[in-house]
Amino acid sequence: MSLVIQKYGGTSVAGVEDIRRVAARVAECARAGNSVAVVVSARGKTTDELLATAHELSPSPPKRELDMLMTIGEQESIALLAITLNAMAVPAVSLTGAQVGILTDQEHGKAKVQTVATERIRKELDNGHVVVVAGFQGVTLENEITTLGRGGSDATAVALAAVLRADVCEIYSDVDGVYTADPRVVEHARKIPVITYDEMMELASLGAQVLQNRAVQFAKRYSVPLHVRSSFNNTEGTMVVENYENMEEIFVSGAALDEDEVKMTLRGVPDEPGIAARVFGAIAEKNINVDMIVQNVSDEGKTDVTFTVSNDDLSDAKRLTEEISSDIGAEGVHFDSGVAKISVVGVGMRSHSGVAQKMFQALADNGVNIQMISTSEIKISCLIGEDTGKKALKAVHDAFGLGGKQA
Repeated sequence: MSLVIQKYGGTSVAGVEDIRRVAARVAECARAGNSVAVVVSARGKTTDELLATAHELSPSPPKRELDMLMTIGEQESIALLAITLNAMAVPAVSLTGAQVGILTDQEHGKAKVQTVATERIRKELDNGHVVVVAGFQGVTLENEITTLGRGGSDATAVALAAVLRADVCEIYSDVDGVYTADPRVVEHARKIPVITYDEMMELASLGAQVLQNRAVQFAKRYSVPLHVRSSFNNTEGTMVVENYENMEEIFVSGAALDEDEVKMTLRGVPDEPGIAARVFGAIAEKNINVDMIVQNVSDEGKTDVTFTVSNDDLSDAKRLTEEISSDIGAEGVHFDSGVAKISVVGVGMRSHSGVAQKMFQALADNGVNIQMISTSEIKISCLIGEDTGKKALKAVHDAFGLGGKQA
């Protein structure tokens, strides 16, 4: 008998028939003799609708209250799925994140999982129940409800798979695997049958929305096998693994576009030791992730420092950088939300040269101007104008032959 963790996204449980279809798949897995725990997201656009209502009532709702509000959606989903399973003669019980014992830090809106208790869920599994767990949520030591950030249900599923030592963690959504690019933008994007944790982490953090990058970090750390699949068909999806045969022969595995970037520039910053540490130390204290960073050449003891953050952090980042600018005697702050990030990823880059040149040439040939560049061992990212984002993704995807045979 295997222990299977399944996670279903919001589109998979959007309507009554969707819930019935998911329940039938869960029931099939349970009736095959497996122990099954299911993690479920809020139905359809529930979370977006709740957020929109909150912002109608307040321009800046307290993050604690937003967490209290947003966890409603998952509680609805798990109860409805458990009700459906029981109606199908499959014993099931629904549990919130707090009832399971998913302990997090105190960072409302993007809390990190600290520990996961196993007593309650193991007891239910041992009693023959399918356990339906609310994704995206946890609780602090002070019994405060928290949420795990965008895509947090993935993190819930992988955390459970890790602590329960599950045989597999299946991530179900409305796509049937990981693609070489977003198939909604690039029509001839190709499904990738197998990809490494490292490649998937990069793609997830660079705009690919199939998996939350923190969930992939969990999976890599605890060697949790991930299978990304569609809840609407039975086709094989994408396996996310540590490594696979001949993986360096494919030097670019996929391309990603992130249109959720904001470029921020501190102008006229005093060019002296310790300033960068003060700037980015203050930003880190507020749990704001910074991506690309460029510091210009000094001119008469002043320099400009440019970096990017997620649009989700724009409000906090604006307030903070304006305070920092005043504190360090800078000349001001400029914000540009009309940018996007185009990236290519592949473990084969470690042993192949010329990847950057090919990417830059593809962008140049299509009239796409590069504003900033960042690299790692297995990825290259370029900040570009948002209006050229989709064109850039198609150009780069074609340049590396990702839609067919690898270039």
